[in-house]
Amino acid sequence: MKVGIVVPFSWSYWGGVVEHAENQARSLEALGVEAKILLGNDPPGKLTRMLHPRTGRHGALPANVIPLGRSVIVPANGSLPNIVLSPASFPRMKRILRRERFDVLHLHEPMTPAICVEALVLAECPVVATWHAAGELRWMKHALHFWGFLADRVDHRIAVSEQARLSAAQYLPGDYDVIPNGVMIPPHADPGEREHSVVFIGRHDPRKGLAVLLRAWPEIHRRTGARLRLVGADPLQARFLLTRLRVPEDGIDVLGILTDDELTGELLRAKALVSPALGGESFGMVLTRAFACATPVVASDIPGYAAVATPETAVLVPPGEPEPLTEAVVALLGDEERRRALGEAARRLAQERYGWDDVARRLLGVYRLLTGVSGEVAGATRP
Repeated sequence: MKVGIVVPFSWSYWGGVVEHAENQARSLEALGVEAKILLGNDPPGKLTRMLHPRTGRHGALPANVIPLGRSVIVPANGSLPNIVLSPASFPRMKRILRRERFDVLHLHEPMTPAICVEALVLAECPVVATWHAAGELRWMKHALHFWGFLADRVDHRIAVSEQARLSAAQYLPGDYDVIPNGVMIPPHADPGEREHSVVFIGRHDPRKGLAVLLRAWPEIHRRTGARLRLVGADPLQARFLLTRLRVPEDGIDVLGILTDDELTGELLRAKALVSPALGGESFGMVLTRAFACATPVVASDIPGYAAVATPETAVLVPPGEPEPLTEAVVALLGDEERRRALGEAARRLAQERYGWDDVARRLLGVYRLLTGVSGEVAGATRP
């Protein structure tokens, strides 16, 4: 079986949906499926620096990634995603689909232009679609007006959480299969013997709550002596935010974008993940990523996080309030026995509910249902 995974964003800029697609492809390949990812790419150079003020990953593309064009920043749903809107992506998509002859196309955020909309127009095979976002999604009103009829091209609908299902269904009523975001489970993770640090993972988007954490940090650092490791936020933007908030950099390491292995290493070394998001999160991907590494979490009590976290794995605090966040982090770092117990329970939860091996098998079951292809030998349906 050959599957094309279509993502409307840019490979060059880290985000939850891009990470999901990469892990999806890797896990499907482990099951004998040939999987390729179709998405944007922003190569290094002057034009990319003009269009994107933040740093990205601009190295050689993985062998299974097929680029379709440059992206631009488009504010949406309280975030700043990098979306491909180039008209040139349409003929590229047409050539790629003719050349690759996929058995299934799996679209992520399927109503997002231009790549996913193009795939819906041009698809000549079954289409599976996954909805990730939660919230009002007001941009969907315009999307439905212009190309909402293309939703009928989707043969199987998936939402990564109940929050994502409710958000999508308010515009596109129908049946959705809830299949969660998966997480890669490191073979070994010990919650003990950790460095005296906590990790924040997220872009410099207001909804991620980095400003709340930075306001709380001076007191956390004074009372615990821990270090804060900032991952994913552009270093220049993070330092600008520190200056604007008049927060000293004492105890803060601004790491920027890391490779997948580097991020896993950070989580395996840290005593906790802190994720003070303000809302708009349909699923706690950063939480399950920490859980897989036996790393407990202090996070905002928002629906997308509360659906993933349990009292045995995480501490939830009111969103947008530095004081409760401070007390929760200080208390967790000051109680090593409790912290280790939370980490052990977190890893068990990730293994039981969110491992990519199980998620990939569920997806393969959907593909087999739609195509009748076993999926055991890549390209078996081609003469």
